[in-house]
Amino acid sequence: MRGFQAGVVCACVVPASAERTGLSGAALTVFCHQALLSLPLLLLLSIPPCAPQVSGIRGDALEKSCLQQPLDCDDIYAQGYQEDGVYLIYPSGPSVPVPVFCDMTTEGGKWTVFQKRFNGSVSFFRGWNDYKLGFGRADGEYWLGLQNMHLLTLKQKYELRVDLEDFENNTAYAKYADFSISPNAVSAEEDGYTLYVAGFEDGGAGDSLSYHSGQKFSTFDRDQDLFVQNCAALSSGAFWFRSCHFANLNGFYLGGSHLSYANGINWAQWKGFYYSLKRTEMKIRRA
Repeated sequence: MRGFQAGVVCACVVPASAERTGLSGAALTVFCHQALLSLPLLLLLSIPPCAPQVSGIRGDALEKSCLQQPLDCDDIYAQGYQEDGVYLIYPSGPSVPVPVFCDMTTEGGKWTVFQKRFNGSVSFFRGWNDYKLGFGRADGEYWLGLQNMHLLTLKQKYELRVDLEDFENNTAYAKYADFSISPNAVSAEEDGYTLYVAGFEDGGAGDSLSYHSGQKFSTFDRDQDLFVQNCAALSSGAFWFRSCHFANLNGFYLGGSHLSYANGINWAQWKGFYYSLKRTEMKIRRA
C-alpha cells in the first residue's frame, strides 16, 4: 500500500481528523469513504487498526454511524440505511473494514452480496490467495473473499439467494434456506472453505448448487475437487467443484451462447453448459 493511501485512511478515522485536514462534517466523511472505497479488497487488509466504522455511502450515514461496526448488511439495514449501495462491514473485527454491496430492496433487502458479475470487466480466473482474501471493487464486479464469508457464517445463520440474468433480459433465481462455509472446522482454509447448502427453493433457475454441497473450493493452483483432472483449469474459473460442476458462476464471461464446453458463467439447470450468463449475484441474509 502506498504511504499516501494509508495516511488518508488513518486521518479519516481518528478524532482530530477535521482539524488536521481542514475538512469538516459531511465533506470529510465523504472524502474518507471515497478513500476507503478506492482501495482494492486485498489492500484493505493492510490498513492499520486505527479505523472505527465508516458504514454507508452518504455523508449523513457516515457521520451518524461512526462508532458502530456492522457485521453484515442486516446490521446496516437495522441502523436505518435502506438504500442499495456500498457500505463497510467488519466480519473479522474492528481493525479491517471491508467494502461490500448491500442489496436493500430485493425481497425485503438486507442481502450481503459476496459475488457480483455484470460486464466482464474483472477477471475471475484467479488463484487461491485472491479467492481467499477477495478481489475487485464492491461498486463493480467483485468477490468478497472466502475467509470473510466463513467468518460471517460462523457468527450467524444465513440463507443464500442466487440471482441470474441472461442476455435477453430474462431473470431467475434460486434460494437455499441454509448456507455456510466450513462451520465446524478448526481451520477453514485447511478444510478448503467447504460449502454447505440445503433447503432449495426454486425461483425459476432450478437447482444447480446442491450438487456442490460438501465440496472444498478449488482454484487452478489448488485443486481440491474429486475429478482426475483440475476442474478449475478445465472450467476457466474457481468454485466448489465436484466432478466438475452444474454451476460455474466464476467462469469466463463469454457473452451468451458459446461453443466451448462448460467454461462460461454457467447455471446448468437454467441455461445449460453452453450459455454464459450476463449477470449474477450471490448474496446472503440472516435466516
